[in-house]
Amino acid sequence: MTLDPLDEESLRHGVAALGRKDRDFARITERLGMPPLWSRQPGFATLVSIVLEQQVSLASARATFDRLLAEVEELNAAAFLGLTEETLRQCGFSRQKSRYCRGIAEAVHDGQLDLQALSGLSDESVRERLVAITGIGPWTANIYLLMALGRRDVWPAGDLALAIAVQRVKRLETRPSAAEMEAIGEAWRPWRSVASRLLWQSYLNDSKQVPD
Repeated sequence: MTLDPLDEESLRHGVAALGRKDRDFARITERLGMPPLWSRQPGFATLVSIVLEQQVSLASARATFDRLLAEVEELNAAAFLGLTEETLRQCGFSRQKSRYCRGIAEAVHDGQLDLQALSGLSDESVRERLVAITGIGPWTANIYLLMALGRRDVWPAGDLALAIAVQRVKRLETRPSAAEMEAIGEAWRPWRSVASRLLWQSYLNDSKQVPD
């Protein structure tokens, strides 16, 4: 397994490999072109932003995150711990997400979670380190691996948009469950992160075509 982050060159290689393996991916590329790389800067701020995206719309999460950024000069663990519960509430944090993010900040600040060290660990080791912290589940860990660390073979099977895209692209009668998504994704190793980007690209494009 390579730890080199996915870049434009490896993204193109992965898209080509998936297109040869699965005609549905070739059709997405023919229709929409190359998917965006969608990378994020590794670190505490990105982890907080991903936690905010749990079970809410990206627009709502982004609005909360932007209000949070306005409260601090630099969003790091120490700065987050200096914010009051009232400030977090005014930013848009629910009580649960405030507790989750404060717990993550404490783990980072105390050295329990070394985010810088994650880049040198295997995918499974990164997952183990992350999910050991309350508030970080498999979906959050996988999105961090995929977006922040740029890993090439990560499949966030519990992602709703991904499941909708798979249902549409594969013309399934029902939306696949997380367990079914895990099984479906096996066919796309070792490029499941690229498969995710192609399917998200398809989902976003198709969603624009749906009338309000």
